[in-house]
Amino acid sequence: MIDTVRIHCLNTGEYKDVPVGSSLEELIDIFGVKKPYLIANARVNNKTEALTYKVYHPRRVEFNDLSDSSAMRTYVRSLCFVLSKAVDDTLHNAKVFIEHAVSRGYYFYIESEEAVGEKELMAIKKRMQEIIDANIPFVQVEEEIDQVVKLFRENGMDDKALLLETSDELLYARYSKLDNYIDYYYGCLLPSTGYLNLFDVVPYNGGYLLVIPNRQNPVELEPVIPQQKLLKVYREHIEFLKISKLDNVGDLNKAIRSNKISEIIQISEAYQANEIADIAKEITDRYNDGLRVVLISGPSSSGKTTFRKRLEVQLYVNRLKPVGISLDDYFIDREHTPLDEFGEKDYESLYAIDLDLFEKHVIALLNGEEIELPSYNFVTGQREFRNHRLVMDNKSVLIVEGIHALNPKLTEHISRNQKFMVYVSALTSISLDNHNWIPPADNRLLRRIVRDSRYRGYSAQETISRWDSVRRGEEKWIFPFQENADVMFNSAMIYELAAIRRHAEPVLQQVPRVAKEYSEAYRLLKFLRYFNYIGDKELPPTSLLREFLGGSSFRY
Repeated sequence: MIDTVRIHCLNTGEYKDVPVGSSLEELIDIFGVKKPYLIANARVNNKTEALTYKVYHPRRVEFNDLSDSSAMRTYVRSLCFVLSKAVDDTLHNAKVFIEHAVSRGYYFYIESEEAVGEKELMAIKKRMQEIIDANIPFVQVEEEIDQVVKLFRENGMDDKALLLETSDELLYARYSKLDNYIDYYYGCLLPSTGYLNLFDVVPYNGGYLLVIPNRQNPVELEPVIPQQKLLKVYREHIEFLKISKLDNVGDLNKAIRSNKISEIIQISEAYQANEIADIAKEITDRYNDGLRVVLISGPSSSGKTTFRKRLEVQLYVNRLKPVGISLDDYFIDREHTPLDEFGEKDYESLYAIDLDLFEKHVIALLNGEEIELPSYNFVTGQREFRNHRLVMDNKSVLIVEGIHALNPKLTEHISRNQKFMVYVSALTSISLDNHNWIPPADNRLLRRIVRDSRYRGYSAQETISRWDSVRRGEEKWIFPFQENADVMFNSAMIYELAAIRRHAEPVLQQVPRVAKEYSEAYRLLKFLRYFNYIGDKELPPTSLLREFLGGSSFRY
């Protein structure tokens, strides 16, 4: 009888025969794996697994510490579980709603029969620490899905029950236990609460902020960065969702199955149209006070280009003449792109832009001179000139769109009263359930995967491989300036991930299982299964989502 199994540990480069049924947690000691920070999960044959995962067959294993995004997600999920149990232990019939990432933490609020003040918050934090100190294991339980749904309903967790019963048909589903408290998380958890060595909970804008380890230096807590404008946009959209009775994805799936998706699409599109009209009115009102340049920024795949085009249409309605340019057309040739600290081409860098040519063109336009606009070829990586000429007159306003548009260095020679700044991002406000938010970065990554495959000739594997670099660039070049915006526009739509699913799945399924990027592709495929399919035939040709899915009436 074979009682050992051969494991290849990528962290040490070693092969070892280990006892059959060894857990990943045990393999850390067997291989003597050392990482700078807490090890939270591992990639096993390029699929992310919890450290409680046991090996029964030959496997290739790579352990991840908190510097890895998937490991940080595992830590945060586990911390949210402890928070939810602590609230349940401390307050009578209380519910926690974890809504979104803001100010480098996670915003949540508590519904309770009791008043929640400073004393109650301290009791919750104390209970969290007690649970952590007790080193209680997170236990995974798998049962027939009907039984899991019934269990959640019996415990007043209708949001989780609805999510599971409206997702793709499954015979079995997993839930998690912490002592006698049950919850549901769609990703892996830590082995036990004792791993959670760093956290805080602080009051924040009428609710609370769960503070987590710093993503660059996980032995310290993230600093709480004020983001009042971002929080305001989230609150407005969550209020809109509550009015629409679409708090979570289970509600959306239920609406799809009830043939109400057409109405939801129309309402969602009308909501965005109204916001764009409001922004255009504010720009028009300020035009008489000297405003001449509108700067539109936002992270990758936030929908900046379509927002710009729709804003330009509305400005025409307001009897202004928008003249639009994209910073993407001012990329320097790919061979000259600066490198980041990892030696990779840093396309997110401000200095990937030809700043001298851009400044020369903006000043010329504001002086009423004609310019020849460059065009960047994303396939060849070269700048081209196609005799595309622009000029402004006395009713014109210049629209500049690009990830660096809010960076003060880009337009430092233009006075503040001449500029109006807009920050655009897909701030996904709908959640899977009350404890599982949808990261906007996942929303944007799925948009980018579909767009890159359709229009730029990149595979999902290539897009995923570049994503960490993109995210690092956003942290450095975009997010620090978002609160400078005069207004923020949320480009995420209630229904969009249900529409994206049929476009993203075939592209993600092409990622080879042997590729490192397979773990992320697999995670995204599992995530998309929570959404019922909808077609995009009812999306209007002016929909912002058309920028990624195709079929837009705008030219890009």
